Amino acid sequence: MHLILTGATGLVGSGVLDAMLQNSAISRISILSRRPVKMAEDAKDPRVHVITHKDFETYQPELLEQLKDADGCVWALGISQNSVDKEQYVKITKDYALAAANAFSTLKPANPPFPIHPLKGETESLLGDISAKHPGTFQVDSVRPAGVDPTGHDAIKPYLPDQGFLYKAMGVVLMPIIKNFYKSFHSPTPELGSFLTQLAMGKMDSKMQGPGVFRLGGGYVVENKAVRRMMAM
Repeated sequence: MHLILTGATGLVGSGVLDAMLQNSAISRISILSRRPVKMAEDAKDPRVHVITHKDFETYQPELLEQLKDADGCVWALGISQNSVDKEQYVKITKDYALAAANAFSTLKPANPPFPIHPLKGETESLLGDISAKHPGTFQVDSVRPAGVDPTGHDAIKPYLPDQGFLYKAMGVVLMPIIKNFYKSFHSPTPELGSFLTQLAMGKMDSKMQGPGVFRLGGGYVVENKAVRRMMAM
């Protein structure tokens, strides 16, 4: 099985990459990235192919040719609202995702889910509309993690971006409280990475029901409480 991954140098993307590396059913991992992916380099796994991609609003035919047999994708490319201005935030969290969904919908006649992280509101609706245009052949599922926690994920810690003193301090104070007293808002990266990987592989199709899962256009929206339930957390 061939999967695409974006955002591999970020917090969620690192967790997903680790899950993909551990999954023997995956035969190829195509990472789209603007810069080198140190975790992928250190893995020295022949299944991993990092493709330098500078413009996430454009997908040239030669790039799509490299991805033509992909079976699914985990879109982990995102950014905090505090890191960029409003225009850049919209471009990264909405425009990039829509461009990718439209491009990837042409890759093969029958794709499993194309999960998106972590988009809400208008972007989720627009992605659902894209899915609805390709019934039975292409599906975009939006996932809503809550407090993403890499604390117990030693495999990715050396590769995580420096998010600054304030963010780290808040994590030290707040994450134990969330983990112990507000578990429905806790998203540990090992389980989240595994869930997103399995979702892209089509392994979660039969579980898309119950509290925290609802249809939106041609895809699903999966809230954190549903992720925890499906992963038996």
